Parts: sequence; C-alpha cells; structure tokens
Amino acid sequence: MSFVVFLLCGVAGGLLGGMGMGGGTALIPLLTLFCGVEQAAAQGVNLLSFLPMSAAALLVHKKSGLLARENIASFALPALFVSAAASLLAARLPSRVLRTGFGCFLIVLSLFRLGKSFFVLKNNK
Repeated sequence: MSFVVFLLCGVAGGLLGGMGMGGGTALIPLLTLFCGVEQAAAQGVNLLSFLPMSAAALLVHKKSGLLARENIASFALPALFVSAAASLLAARLPSRVLRTGFGCFLIVLSLFRLGKSFFVLKNNK
C-alpha cells in the first residue's frame, strides 16, 4: 500500500484525536477500508498510535485550562481495568466479529450524534 495513503490516514486520525473526538473512530475504518489492514491489526495500531497522540493532546488541553481534574480517578481506574479485560477478549475474537462489533458501534454512535444534533437545532429556534 502507498506510503501516502497511510500518511493521510494517520493525519486524519491525529487531527480527530488531537481535538478529543476519538481518532480511532476514524483511524480504524480508514486502515481497514483504504489500506487493507485486518481489523485486529488496525485496532492494535490505533492503540499504539493513541499513546503519543493523547500525550500531546493532553499537554495542549492542560495549557489551555480545559482539564477537569476533580473526577479523574473515578473514571480512569475503571477504564484501565475494563480496557485491559477487553483487550484480552479482542485478542481471542476473529477479525470478522471485531469488524462487525465496531461497525455496530459506529452506527449507534452516528445515530446518537444525529439525534443530539436535531435536539440542539430544535432548541435553538
């Protein structure tokens, strides 16, 4: 696959991740659809790329005063535990199951965001 295609996928994922919108939501489909990467490998690449992207984004958001530190432990600790358990599960699932599950997640997320947009538009009239 062309280096440029991988580069553009990385830019798109980094852009969304830097804005706090979940770069993996874009990066995983981009890698699987345009680069021919298997779902499990795309999820692994996403996790690996998440570390430096999130560290850089965290520093920028901290300097901008956009971090709410009050409840970090209450959501970070359960998230760490569940993500470790889910990673162990994902390593044992076939790529087809991961792809289907992620696709369903994206559909539900899209419907939720679409509904929220209509709600905001309706209340701004």
